Order: sequence, then structure tokens, then C-alpha cells
Amino acid sequence: MKDYGTLSQAINKLKLEEGYEHDFNLVDEHLEIKSENEKYGVHEFDVDKVLRFEGMSNPDDNAILYAITTENGKKGTLVDGYGVSSGQVSEEMSKKLDMKQNRPIE
Repeated sequence: MKDYGTLSQAINKLKLEEGYEHDFNLVDEHLEIKSENEKYGVHEFDVDKVLRFEGMSNPDDNAILYAITTENGKKGTLVDGYGVSSGQVSEEMSKKLDMKQNRPIE
């Protein structure tokens, strides 16, 4: 298992070393790349990696980093809180991003 370090170090490694250059935003029913005005529904992307980060002293520092590839080959990252700080998304999107569905957590 590769050591990605902190959340910011992991984002940099994924961008620079693994080609995940885009920043995705999670918006209820889809992911979007705002800078390119592109949206991807639940069936238009795959989650390649899930990295979980826990704050040492503050539960608000908990986050999940997703490495994602779209069906048209765009690679990027999505950062989301988990537990209490997790965002509001559709049930279908929640299942797609579910860490327990046969996806190794790194």
C-alpha cells in the first residue's frame, strides 16, 4: 500500500504522479468539473481509489479523497467529509461512492 501522507500531499501525488489533474465537485445527482462546465452522472465515472484521512485531535478534520476516472478519460479527485460532516447526495450517488463495495481502501 502506497503512503500518501496528509490529505494535501495525497492530492498532490495523485495529480503529479498519477495524472488525476481535475477537481471534481459533488452535486447531489452528479459530479462536475466547474472549470470545464462538465457534468457526470452516476454511471459515467469509476472510483479508482478511496483514501481516508482522520484528524488527530479534531473530528471535523475527517475526510475522504476519491481518485476518479470518467467514461471519457478525465481523471481527477473529489474530497468529501464523512460521518457527521458528509455532504447531502442522492442515494444512488451515495452507493456509487460507498467505500465498502468491493473497493480497496488505501
